[in-house]
Amino acid sequence: MSRTVYVNGDYVPEEDAKISVFDRGFLFADGVYEVTSVLGGKLIDFEGHKVRLQRSLHELAMRAPVTMDELLEIHREMVRLNEIDDGLVYLQVTRGSGGDRDFVFPSDDTVPSLVLFTQSKPGITDSEASKTGIKIISIPDIRWGRRDIKTVQLLYPSMGKMMAKAAGVDDAWMVEDGFVTEGTSNNAYIVKGSKIITRHLGNEILAGITRAAVLRCAKEAQMEVEERSFTVDEAREADEAFVTSATTFVMPVVEIDGEPLGDGTPGRVARRLREIYLDESRKAAV
Repeated sequence: MSRTVYVNGDYVPEEDAKISVFDRGFLFADGVYEVTSVLGGKLIDFEGHKVRLQRSLHELAMRAPVTMDELLEIHREMVRLNEIDDGLVYLQVTRGSGGDRDFVFPSDDTVPSLVLFTQSKPGITDSEASKTGIKIISIPDIRWGRRDIKTVQLLYPSMGKMMAKAAGVDDAWMVEDGFVTEGTSNNAYIVKGSKIITRHLGNEILAGITRAAVLRCAKEAQMEVEERSFTVDEAREADEAFVTSATTFVMPVVEIDGEPLGDGTPGRVARRLREIYLDESRKAAV
C-alpha cells in the first residue's frame, strides 16, 4: 500500500501527488522545511519545530499556508493515516507558483505550497550506529551566508555526504575560517574533560531543535556547556564528540579524519545525553 501524502489541503496517495512545474521550490529552492520525529506514534519537539518554521518563513518574507494549530492536526493525521509508530514527518513550504519562471517574487496573494509526507523507521532509537558511533571527515563549508534559515537549498550538504561515502565514512563536518560550523545535517559537539563545547548560534549554523533540547538536558543534569567555535585540531584532541539532529537524536562520533577519538568507542557523555534526551522527549511528546 502506498503512503498517503498531504498536498495543498488534500490527503492523496503518493503516486497522485502533484506540484506545478512552476513552483518556486522546484525552480529556485525558494522554500523551507522541517522534519519532526515520531516515537510511539507521537510527535517529538513539535513546538520547537513550529517556532523555527515561523522564523524561517518570516526571514524569507513568506506567509504560512495554514495556522500552526492546523499544522499540528495535519501532522497528527499523517501519523494516523500512515500508521507511523517510529519514524518522521517531513514538511515543506514553498512560495508557490507565480504561473511562470521569474526571479522576482510573485504577488503577495500567491498561495504558498504545503507538502508533507512520512517515513516509517522502526527501531530508530536503537540504531547500530548509536552503539558503535560514526566516523566523519572535515570538508570546506562553502554554503550561503544564511544557514540559520532552514531552506531546501541542500545540494552542498548532499555533496558532503557523498564525499563522506567516497571516503568510506559516515558523515562530514563543515569547516569555515578554520572553525567547525556544523555537520551536513546535524549540529556538532566535542567534549573536553567534563565540558561540552558546541558552536554558538548565529547566521553560520542552524539553530537545531534537538540541539536546544539536548543542551537543556545537559544543564539540568549539571553538565558544563560552553557555546563557542572550535577547530578541527581541537576536535581531534577531544575526549569525545557527538552530533544531534531530529532523526539521529544524540549520535556519538568516534573518528575524525581517520584519527580515533579517545579509545575509539562512544563516549560516556554522549551515551548519557542520548538516554536523557530520549527519555525526556517521550514524556513531552504530543
